[in-house]
Amino acid sequence: MSDLLALAGGAVEQAVAGGAADAEGYASEERNREVRVHGGEVESLTAATRRGLGLRVWIGHRVGYGFGTDLSPAGIGAIAARAVEAARAADEDEFAAPPEATGEPPELEGLSDPSRDEWSSDRVAELALAVERSALAADPRVVAVEQAVYSDSGERVAIAASRGARAEYETSSCYAYLQALAEGADGRETGLGFGLARGPAGLDPEAIGGEGAERATEMIDSAKPPSRRCPAVLDPTVAASFAGLLGSAAGANAVQRGRSPLAAMLGEQVASEAFVLHDDGLDPRGFASAPVDAEGTPRRRTELVEGGLLRSFLHDSYTARRGGAASTGNAGRSGYRSPPGVSTSNLVVAPGAASRAELLREAGDGVYVSDVAGLHSGVNPVTGVFSVGASGRAIEGGELGRPLREFTIAGELVAMLRAVRAAGSESRWVPFGGSVSTPPLLIAEMTVSGS
Repeated sequence: MSDLLALAGGAVEQAVAGGAADAEGYASEERNREVRVHGGEVESLTAATRRGLGLRVWIGHRVGYGFGTDLSPAGIGAIAARAVEAARAADEDEFAAPPEATGEPPELEGLSDPSRDEWSSDRVAELALAVERSALAADPRVVAVEQAVYSDSGERVAIAASRGARAEYETSSCYAYLQALAEGADGRETGLGFGLARGPAGLDPEAIGGEGAERATEMIDSAKPPSRRCPAVLDPTVAASFAGLLGSAAGANAVQRGRSPLAAMLGEQVASEAFVLHDDGLDPRGFASAPVDAEGTPRRRTELVEGGLLRSFLHDSYTARRGGAASTGNAGRSGYRSPPGVSTSNLVVAPGAASRAELLREAGDGVYVSDVAGLHSGVNPVTGVFSVGASGRAIEGGELGRPLREFTIAGELVAMLRAVRAAGSESRWVPFGGSVSTPPLLIAEMTVSGS
């Protein structure tokens, strides 16, 4: 038994001894590191370790929560006392009850990369500097880099519950990104390059810097497109943001509060058959993968959209009880300080058979959307109606043409999904909208507002 699992189990025992009918302990240790560089110099390097315990307790249909970082016996006793006191003062909720034990979690390998701990701070700083240098060397029109950033995290989690749930796991992840600045006749353009991996050994600084340089330089001499309705191809980074919106809308907490455009659409057509989406907490390539969710329920793969139909909502134990369903293993937490709530794990949009070039040819004349701004603030969470700023390229005769900026794309989420004509064959993991894997998507028609 690890030290964290022993702490979680000990907290449960103290809560039950203090008057709780049931309890659940969540102990975690996070190790984070970040490097920011600019102009060939390290601007900042920070490292932090956070270790703490969250404790959820039930007394009848009342639930209380306590947390803390003092993990001595006295400190855990104080956390347990606060949680029990909070439960006694809480209002009754007929759906408040501890999760039921649901079997052994699966074994997952490869969730943690040893290079995350093996690489020194000097070495990861050099990686961030290499990202910056690569962008500047890629094209003479790249005149500066706003900032290049490397960040990593390692986390150990242990969960113990009075009803038998007991699990622990360890994960790691890292990313690097930059915003390159390219000089044109009308001013400077920016371009984002990024990479994701389990550890720094999995990052390619030349590819990250090169992507930022390419995205910046291809926007030189950009202009507004004419306003019209036309086909659109969504870059994976943009498609991922829309997939993240759909995942949030499929969360049972949003559905049960009437805050989702999918609320009354279970079993109905919400997309074309070309768009297939599932939530998979067990995908070994996904950065949100784990053997269990944040309340100890084994992770699983849940079909969300298949055959054009909305197949399921995402549940934790509370929304499942309230909706007469079963948990899909989608409880998430932002750390030990917060109780669990419904959250996506890895959202995976299934790839199709078409290359990006084939998607462009099928689009004919339209727009390639490579970036959107303010998507989450620009969408109505109840209706799914959106209008957001965008940039990209014109599609002219089935090929990428002149660069476009300062236009908006508008529509409604379900209508857009029904208009998906094809999915590309090459997927990419994107950290926008959660942990998302998606190919580019061809939308048959979208409203574009420009000049």
